[in-house]
Amino acid sequence: MSTTAAGSGGGEGSLEAPTRHPLDWRSESFYDTGALDRELERVFDICHGCRRCFSLCNTFPTLFDAVDATDAGEVAALDRKVFWEVVDHCYLCDMCFMTKCPYVPPHPWNVDFPHLMLRAKAVRARGGGLGWRDRVLAASDTVGAFAGIPVVVEAVNAFNASGVGRRVLEKVLGVARSAPMPTFHARTARQRLAEIGTVRDATAAGAAPAQGTGEGAAASTAVGDPAVHRRTVTSGKVAVFTTCYGNRNEPEIAEDLVAVLEHNGIEVVLLSAERCCGMPRLELGDLEGVARLKERNIPQLLAAVAAGYDLLAPIPSCVLMFKQELPLMFPEDAGVRRVAARIFDPFEYLMLRHAAGRLRTDFKVSLGKVSYHVPCHLRVQNIGLKTRDLLRLIPGSSIDTIERCSGHNGTYGVKARFREASVRIARPVAQRVESAGAEHYASDCPMAGHQIESVLGTPRAPEHPLRLLRIAYGL
Repeated sequence: MSTTAAGSGGGEGSLEAPTRHPLDWRSESFYDTGALDRELERVFDICHGCRRCFSLCNTFPTLFDAVDATDAGEVAALDRKVFWEVVDHCYLCDMCFMTKCPYVPPHPWNVDFPHLMLRAKAVRARGGGLGWRDRVLAASDTVGAFAGIPVVVEAVNAFNASGVGRRVLEKVLGVARSAPMPTFHARTARQRLAEIGTVRDATAAGAAPAQGTGEGAAASTAVGDPAVHRRTVTSGKVAVFTTCYGNRNEPEIAEDLVAVLEHNGIEVVLLSAERCCGMPRLELGDLEGVARLKERNIPQLLAAVAAGYDLLAPIPSCVLMFKQELPLMFPEDAGVRRVAARIFDPFEYLMLRHAAGRLRTDFKVSLGKVSYHVPCHLRVQNIGLKTRDLLRLIPGSSIDTIERCSGHNGTYGVKARFREASVRIARPVAQRVESAGAEHYASDCPMAGHQIESVLGTPRAPEHPLRLLRIAYGL
């Protein structure tokens, strides 16, 4: 390792819990290309000397192989285009920060690899480096609204499923022919669940804020702004953020969530309105785009919180966006912090109800053996394996837990440029599913589930854990 890293002081590892600094994305120094280049070299040099993360994704092998190919064997000898290849392979899963790196803050070397990659992506986005392909793939609201038009949706789905269509998508949008493509629905989750009403309907009817169930006191987040405190007291009233994917592509997930909540005597409404959480834009470094979506969503979420509702979203990345990423982008925003404290993963919420003796366990159907994949954006929420724990409560059910990346990761796994690497990452997960011979396989992230499906030797559709829970209840 060069003196760039070694001379910065500090030893290996830390006895303190990892912390994250707020993202200083509105400062001009954040976009200083010279400063960015120096920081990339400093951190890459530390990573080169450590190499614990070599097996996580393709980011680190890309860096290490390039360093090893130089005559000097040092990061300083790399062509700077390699830096951007490394950046492009990072899909901000946060697993290096959470599970591998011994130099994360408060260690004096202050390594936050995902946020450095995000900074690089933001510098490129601000400099006009985002192509129109990336912008289209990240515009989930717009694409979903168009593709879901009743007279259009059948044509879009047929085109996406055809060989000709896939060749066109690969040529025009860079979407790999073998990558899983979502199905679009004209009848959205919000339309299907319209009868349960929205927060606006409930507050207009004079609904009073609910009292907590006494599951416990607030607990601080493991990562993010230390001022954000997670609620561990549930109100028994839930406002559902259906998510753009859950609304347009797999509306049955939201239906399953509502059925399970209502079976447990929990009052459920939809948000009055919602937009994309912003995660697809964050992954591109389009931080201004994230900010615009935040301005649309946070008031709606706050209105639900003010009316006494807890917040649930069925996609882990969307929960993570509100729980961690927005508080790090807007640490001074009290509204963002309040939302972060009240948004939950569905199984996290249900297990809090179970701890308080308020979860129904009148299961009627055994699931047998389940291969359960834990998505990265759920693992980094640091809440434990709540989905696994709840499914284990179902009599006659055993859960084979797979804690490895699926390789899907936003739009990374569908792009032709990264498809081979994506499949390589997913293959060990698919092999675990195949060798388990389970009656069901599931992932909290439906996109990860379909990624696994696309790599299986014999394709077989995944089932969301909420569907499995609904089956177990006999609903």
